[in-house]
Amino acid sequence: MDLTRRDLGRIALAAWPAAKLAAKPDSLFGGVQVGANVPYSFHNMSGTADKIVEYMTQLNLSAAELRLQPVEAYLGAPGVYASSFDAPGGGRSGAGAPPGGRGPDRGDAARGAPGPGAARGPNGGGRAPLTPEQQAAQAEAARKLSDWRLSLSMGKIKDFRKKYETAGVLIQILKVDNFNSFSDGVTDYFFEVAKNLGAHAISTEGRLNDVERLGKFADKHKMMVGYHGHTAGAGGEAFGAPENWEKAMAVAKYNGINLDLGHFLVGNHTSPIPFMTKYHDRITHIHVKDRKYDGATVPFGQGDVPIVESLQLMKKNRWKFQATIEFEYPVPQGSDVLTEMGKCVEYCKKALA
Repeated sequence: MDLTRRDLGRIALAAWPAAKLAAKPDSLFGGVQVGANVPYSFHNMSGTADKIVEYMTQLNLSAAELRLQPVEAYLGAPGVYASSFDAPGGGRSGAGAPPGGRGPDRGDAARGAPGPGAARGPNGGGRAPLTPEQQAAQAEAARKLSDWRLSLSMGKIKDFRKKYETAGVLIQILKVDNFNSFSDGVTDYFFEVAKNLGAHAISTEGRLNDVERLGKFADKHKMMVGYHGHTAGAGGEAFGAPENWEKAMAVAKYNGINLDLGHFLVGNHTSPIPFMTKYHDRITHIHVKDRKYDGATVPFGQGDVPIVESLQLMKKNRWKFQATIEFEYPVPQGSDVLTEMGKCVEYCKKALA
């Protein structure tokens, strides 16, 4: 292909109509399944299950890395967690709680976590210690959510899957936050949910000291866990450095890699392509974004991430893991998230033509 990444960016900008609406999405481009991390990518938009389908259809995206929260909220999970995804910013909330608060899904009741409305420190800084009453309320909310999960029929999960597949959207990866903070029973539940949604993997932003325990569950269920990589942090807890994934893969057959192309490039100051080539059989999916070596997140084609080369390598080798768009660059004035996401989709499509 003679087109440069900047050429593709200009083509995508010209080709994407803001009001595009596909009857049924299809983002299998050149044999590569392009998807999106949702509802995370839909910044400051409603992140309900129904809205996600609406956005995906408009964007012509037929596959998703879907967070657990909108699934459980749709099925009636108890507490503030269940209603948070229709609030402004709901699509960005990592734990499924409204802005400024964390829902009770942070872990089992005994482990504890900041709850909705927790007191803040002086001058609006870090959270102040919870009062005994807040701790008790949080523990009770977590207990109710855990009980609800363990009693949930997998038939309802299958119905949710059918809803999405009827609309033309495959749930290929289930994202579970704080994955290692739950009891064995709830951890098993997450794998069963993923299987019944049709996912082939679970993704998480785990820590290096999580991988042995989670790996045992992954091997038990014969389902990959893709550890998401950020820029390398102290002790390797951010999974940014190659050796940390290697340690994870050494302790469990089904421990794998959610390779974020942008974070890898910035954290390791090198192209992610050699790492992707070496470990392609352990990659659950890649996160597609563009960044500069100095860390800036920019529109596709304006940074240093080899997006085109990575996608073409997937096409050439017929690798079947999802190329997952993770939208993060600032929305330009006069535009909106769906318009910018549409440009990202078009960019990937042109790269795989």
